[in-house]
Amino acid sequence: MAGFVVYQDSYIGATIVSNRFIDEYMTDANDAQLKVYLYLVRMLNAHLETSVSDIADRFNHTEKDVLRAFKYWEKKGLLTLDYDENGTLNGVHLVNLCNGEAKVPSVEATHKKVKVSRQSKDVVEIHETESENDAVVDSHEIEVENNVSAEPVPQAMVTQMIQPSEITIVAKPSYSAKELQEFSKKQGCTLVSLAEVYFGRPLAQSDLQTLCYLTDGLGMSEDLVDYLLQYCADKGKKDFRYAEKVAIGWKEKNITTVNEASGSSLRYDKVVYTIMNRLGKSGSPAEKEMEYISRWLVEYGFSESVILDACDRTVLATDNHRFQYAEGILSSWNKNNVRSTDEIARLDSDFQKKEAAKSASAQTGSSYTAGGKNGGGNAGAFGKYQQRDIDFEALEKKVFAKK
Repeated sequence: MAGFVVYQDSYIGATIVSNRFIDEYMTDANDAQLKVYLYLVRMLNAHLETSVSDIADRFNHTEKDVLRAFKYWEKKGLLTLDYDENGTLNGVHLVNLCNGEAKVPSVEATHKKVKVSRQSKDVVEIHETESENDAVVDSHEIEVENNVSAEPVPQAMVTQMIQPSEITIVAKPSYSAKELQEFSKKQGCTLVSLAEVYFGRPLAQSDLQTLCYLTDGLGMSEDLVDYLLQYCADKGKKDFRYAEKVAIGWKEKNITTVNEASGSSLRYDKVVYTIMNRLGKSGSPAEKEMEYISRWLVEYGFSESVILDACDRTVLATDNHRFQYAEGILSSWNKNNVRSTDEIARLDSDFQKKEAAKSASAQTGSSYTAGGKNGGGNAGAFGKYQQRDIDFEALEKKVFAKK
C-alpha cells in the first residue's frame, strides 16, 4: 500500500498530546485506536512519512485494524482522511483540538489539586492543597532540594512508593566490574553464551549490565531470560535496551514462566490476528482461542503458512467450531511430522491414493462371480443380474411345432 503524509494546520517541535484528548477521548478508545492516534501525532511532529502497513507492523496489528482505527477517529472528529481519484488513502489530516469546545469536564474541574515537592533526590512527596486557591505545580516548577540531611531512601522502597500496582520494579543499578565478572563466571556463564549466539556478537559492558539486571533486579529465571533473548532475536530486535523493556513489561504483568511469556507475547503478534481473520474471526482472540493458537505456534511449532493452510481447509469444511476443526487437522499433521506445505501436498497425495485403492477394492469385492456349467469367472457389471440356464434347442422345436 502506498505511503501517506500526516499533516495539520499548525505544529510544534515536540510530541505533545492535547489535555482534551486525554480528558475526553482516551477513555472510550481501545488499545489499537490509542496506539494509532499517538503514533500519528508522533509522525506529525517528526515530519515523517508513514503508511498503514508501517503502523500495522510496528504495533503487531493487521492493516484492517489500523484502517478501523482511522475510521473510528474520523467518526470522533479527530482526523479526516484524504483519498486520490482511485480511492487510495494518501493523507491523514489531524484536527487541532485546541480550536474546539470540550464536551466533558476537564480533570482540573473534577479532581483535588495537589502541590508536589521533592524532599530528596529519591523521594517524591505529594500533598493535598488546603484550599482551591493553591495552584497545581507543574513538573518544571518542582523545587529540588539537594542539600537535605535526611538519609536517602533505598531505591527499591522508592520504586514501591511511586508504583501504582503491587508489583515492584526495582530500578536498574550500576553493577561494578567485579560483580559483572562474578556474574559471567557463575550464574550468567550460560546466559552470556546464549546471548552472544542469539544476538550474533560479543557482549559489551552495557549488555552485561542489562543481563545481570534481568536475573538479579527483575528476578527472572535462566529459562525465562533464555526465552526473552530468543524472542527478541526472532523479532529482529537484537538490542538489550529492547529486551529490558520487554522484561519490565513482563514483570509488570507478573509473568514468571516461559508459558506465560509465550502467551503474552503471542496475544499481540500480527500472526495471531492473521490466523483469526483467516478463520473468519475479528478482534482480539478469546482465552480459549489463544490457547489453540499458542499450541499451534509454540507446542506444535508450525509455521504461519502451514497454519493458514489448515485454516483455509477449515473454512471450506464448516461454519461452526472452527478452532476445534483446525485443531484436528493440525494435530494430525503434527503426529505425521508435517512441517511444510510441500509435506502437506505429499500427505494429500498419499491419502488420495489410499482412497482410490479402497474404492477399487470395494468395487471388486461387490462384483458377482458367475457360476453354472460353463464354469466360473468374473461377471463384471452383469454379475448384478441373476443368470439362468436355457435349453435353446428345445425352445426352437417348441416354436416351430406351433407353426
